[in-house]
Amino acid sequence: MIIDSHCHLHDSAFEDLHGVLARAAEHDVWGAVAVGCDQETNARTLEVAVSNGKTVWPALGFHPDWAQLTDEDLERVEAQVTAHHARLVALGEVGLPWYCLEGAADAAGLMTRGRQRFARLLGLAERYDLPVILHAPHAAALGALEALKARGIERAVFHWHKAPADVTRDIVDAGYLVSVTPEVVYRGRDRELVESVPLESLLVESDGPWSYQGEFAGMPSGPWLVSRVAEEVAKIKGLPVEEVAYQISANTCQLFELG
Repeated sequence: MIIDSHCHLHDSAFEDLHGVLARAAEHDVWGAVAVGCDQETNARTLEVAVSNGKTVWPALGFHPDWAQLTDEDLERVEAQVTAHHARLVALGEVGLPWYCLEGAADAAGLMTRGRQRFARLLGLAERYDLPVILHAPHAAALGALEALKARGIERAVFHWHKAPADVTRDIVDAGYLVSVTPEVVYRGRDRELVESVPLESLLVESDGPWSYQGEFAGMPSGPWLVSRVAEEVAKIKGLPVEEVAYQISANTCQLFELG
């Protein structure tokens, strides 16, 4: 059995959550870390976790690439985390903007604001001893790594990790984890990442309901996909699937302190 380390179970695609979790179990996936992105999705995440306490673990977040979010929205999320921190397994997803910077009239200003907001959120993670689920793709990964180290955050995962090889080495050397999605089945960049990163530093995720290509084209996305991801990781590593699934599950449980 394995755990989906990052899924947006608040999404309307997962309205039949009982069916979603049953399908996941059929694929030897016994639960998912449910991540939020703003006040509304955080509230929904808490609801689904309460209803499925043995298989869904909540993380509340503030998505750095949702450019429409305001400082008032951040204050509301900070209040949510403060009110519910004892129930959370992580803070996330949070991080630094990247995709919203493309073509933006004031990209530098957006990044400055993003860094300020990220610093506030890391303060919450430090205060409540929560691991951090990071959205920090490509060049944003280095800034996120520096911020984690400066704040003394010891537990974090770079979700759907995409960064230069030297930055990835620094992330792993600092004791942080990286996660891979179903793209590892068909994308060379992700396969090279798995080859270079120790198994003890890897997680798997669906990022559902995000859709994928290759053999997954036209298929619904959800927690059930991470069993296929683990199979591909095992193939790349040249290890038995059972060994890989066990280690990745252990990594997930250790990071999020799942019982």
